This record gives sequence, structure tokens and C-alpha cells, in this order.
Amino acid sequence: MKSINHCKSSVKNFGGKEEDYLAIHQWFDESKNHYGDIRHRAMRHHTLGVQLCEQQFGVTITNSNGKKVPTRSVAEQHITEDLGFIPSVQDWLERITPASWMASTKRITKKPNYM
Repeated sequence: MKSINHCKSSVKNFGGKEEDYLAIHQWFDESKNHYGDIRHRAMRHHTLGVQLCEQQFGVTITNSNGKKVPTRSVAEQHITEDLGFIPSVQDWLERITPASWMASTKRITKKPNYM
């Protein structure tokens, strides 16, 4: 779902204008710039992402109607629209198959061939 569609949902849920919510919804999907498929969601679409969103934007935002809206509610709306529920970080990470380089304490001077 594109950020503007999330914004339209936020307006329906919380009032105000689409622009009031754009920065939050764009923040959630910034990782698309670094990983171009749905796996980008592993970066912020989880319970920790909700917490980081609050740290980034504050506990509430004030929309153009003057209404204070909990940032957590906007964040949870975004994730739920994309995934159907709010996963934990563990839900994402337990699906990653560990590779040997992840456990290495040695300094790697060049990328291994398997990367």
C-alpha cells in the first residue's frame, strides 16, 4: 500500500488532512529505498517499529483540526493495513536463517563469496 493510501485511512480514522500523517507513513516505508520487495517491512513493521516511530515523531501529533492523535495509533494502523496484524521483532528475526558471518568476531576485509 502506498503512503498516500495510508494517509487517507488515517484521515478517516483520526480526522485532519492527508499531509498530517504523510511523514509517519513515509518513515515506515523508507526501507523500500534499500530493499525493493516486501522484505523491507522487516525493518520497521513490528512492535519495535511502533516504539521507534513514537521516539521519532513524539507520543502524539496534532493534526490540522487541532486534534492530538497518538502516534502509536497511526503506526499500528499502518502496520495492520500492510500485514493484517502487528508482529514482534522476534516474529521477523526467527525467520532469518543465520549465516556464519553473522556470528563472526573476526574483521572481514572483503565480502565472502556467498553474500
